[in-house]
This record gives sequence, C-alpha cells and structure tokens, in this order.
Amino acid sequence: MNYAQTLNKLPPYLFDAIDKIKAQKEAEGHILDSLSIGDPDLDAPAFVLDTLIQSIRISENQKYPSYAGKPAFRQAVANWYKRIFGVTCDPATEIIGLLGSKEGLAHAPLAFLNPGDGVLVPNPGYPVYGSATLFAGGVPLLFQLKEENHFLPDFSELEFLIKKHPAPVKMLFLNYPNNPTGATATLAFFHDVVSFARKHNLIVCHDNAYSEIYFDGKRQPSFLEVPGAMDIGCEFHSLSKTFNMTGFRVGFLVGNKDIVAGILKVKTNTDSGICNALQDAAVTALTQGDAFCQTLRERYTARRNILTPALQACSCLQLMPTDATFYLWCKITSGLSSSDFVMHLIEKAGIITTPGSGFGSMGEGYVRLTLCKDETRLKNIAERIAAV
Repeated sequence: MNYAQTLNKLPPYLFDAIDKIKAQKEAEGHILDSLSIGDPDLDAPAFVLDTLIQSIRISENQKYPSYAGKPAFRQAVANWYKRIFGVTCDPATEIIGLLGSKEGLAHAPLAFLNPGDGVLVPNPGYPVYGSATLFAGGVPLLFQLKEENHFLPDFSELEFLIKKHPAPVKMLFLNYPNNPTGATATLAFFHDVVSFARKHNLIVCHDNAYSEIYFDGKRQPSFLEVPGAMDIGCEFHSLSKTFNMTGFRVGFLVGNKDIVAGILKVKTNTDSGICNALQDAAVTALTQGDAFCQTLRERYTARRNILTPALQACSCLQLMPTDATFYLWCKITSGLSSSDFVMHLIEKAGIITTPGSGFGSMGEGYVRLTLCKDETRLKNIAERIAAV
C-alpha cells in the first residue's frame, strides 16, 4: 500500500506513540500512572449532562445539525465572549461551531493556502499546526519558543522566516496560554502581534483552549481583546478543558467574518456539524458554568501545589514558572534526552510523562506533566518522583 506523500512527511503522532508504550508496559504487568495526555480526569458538570440527556430524546435533535451551529449556540458563545473577555462579536457572521477546536485548527490552512505557501508554526507547539499546514500543501516555517524569551516568539525571527521563504507566507499560529510550556501572553504582546500581522498581511490563528485554566486569579486575555485583532485574526476555543468535555467534541471559532466564512466553507465539504443535543449541552455550560470554572481552577491549583514541591526538589529537573494551563513544563538538567528521561520514569517509577521533543526540536531537553490526576494519587506520584 502506497500512502500519500503528505502522510509520509508526518512524524508519528506523539500521543499515539505514548499510548503504545503504555499498552506494552501494562501487558507486561506494570501498573502505570499517566501524566502525559491532557485529558481531564474530572467529570463534566452535572447540569450539562442533565441538559444532554433531556435534549438527545428530542426527535429534531437526532437529525443533521447546522454546519455553522445552532443560532442559540452561537448566541451563547457571543454572550460568553462578552462576559469573559469584553469582546463583542456577531453570532451570525463571526462565530461558528467546531467539532472540538482541533478540527478548526486542522481546517484553517485548507481554506487559505496554495501549494508552497508558508505558515509560521511555533516550535515547540501543538503538532496539529504543522500537520494541518502539510495537509493543505503548505510549508511549516518553524519559529523558536525559547526559555530566555519566556517562550514567546521573537518577531525578528518571524521577519527573517517571511523574507527567506520564496512563496507568500499566509498565516501565523499562536497559542497562549501555551501547550506545552504553560507560558502566558499579555495584551501588550498581542498588540505587537496585530501590528506585525498587518505589516505582513498575515492571518493570525490564536488557539485559546486553556484561557479558563489559570492560577492565583491571573485571568488570561483573549487575542481578540486588542483593537484591530478582529480585522486580521481569529480565535479557536473549546469546551474540552474549560468544562471537562473532551469527549463531547464541542468547540467554536470567533473572528474576522471572512476568515470564519472560509473555514466554514471547508467544514461544509468535510463534516456535518455538531450534534444538536451536544450544542444544547454546550449552551448550558456557557451560560451557567462560571462558578464551575472557578471551582475547577481551585482544584488545579491544589494539584499544582502538591506536585510543584516534588519537582522543585528534584536535582535533575528545573520547573518552569506558569500562571495557566494544567501542564507543568520542566527542563531536564541530568543530561538525559527527553525520551530517555520519560523511559527512565516509566521504568523506575511507573509514571508516564510526555517528552518535550514530541512537540518539536526546541522541546528537546524538556518534559511535560499534566495535573489530570486526583489529589491523593498525585501525592503518591510526587513521592515516587522524589524517590527516583
């Protein structure tokens, strides 16, 4: 069987490889704790589940849904954006529903790239940005996120990559709060992004899936809060992390109406929209979930406070500071590679983490841990890390 050339360009998907290691070790009789994949261990809110159960019984909700999303769902998103970020958007033209934000991120390059066009992609970064670019026939132009720059892009490097690329550079992917580094960005930084994008005629695609998971009251901004951002960009959001709804596959896109329309055109030719009952559940989450989110932040703060001392006590690790996400990003100071360190923890402590190298070459020498375990289990894991 001969696969398409594009598939042969893709590296093995990071989390698929981790799942295989986990399955192999468990088949050998090992009991493992995973701090690798960012899949919340907590349930979705009960009031959201109640809405879903009631809604799925309605005959109309068992039919094909709208490609863009039900008007009530898009209005709920608009209300949420206004309440959380102070951003006003038109639910009819500047919002569409997504099958999780990953779907929208994967479709965005298909809407705007011609073969050979460049896309600025963070390194390290969520692997979908690069793979989506390749699927669209584009060229990922990797820019470095360095510790000394607080894992923010260097605009002079972006400028260099644009000038060097022989074809037009069309898009810039950003993600703050950041996966995998946990880094955050300020409104001042986003102001600079808008200016840079205007100068180079770039579409900014900001992945904001972790905005509601933050610590110590440090609320995280939306890129769209900056004047002019709606003219040149869009923002991808998801209920996955905000409301523990990863398996529901409900997300949304907010932004410039022409960008939204382009991605919607791809969607109408590749999927059939979000199940209506899931949209109803999402409306309930967005309208009634603020207190739930606050409680969720308190849980993750407690978990961070359990795991942080153990990591800080490890002579082989240096914990990077973070104000948001449920990830902890650590530099490996023992000389081991990322993958060797991960295998060491599996073999010696029965703990699965994620090698930073899986997020790109600039992730080599780092390891990512999630906070997606209950507090009692995390205390045990912390002790095992300390012992190793």
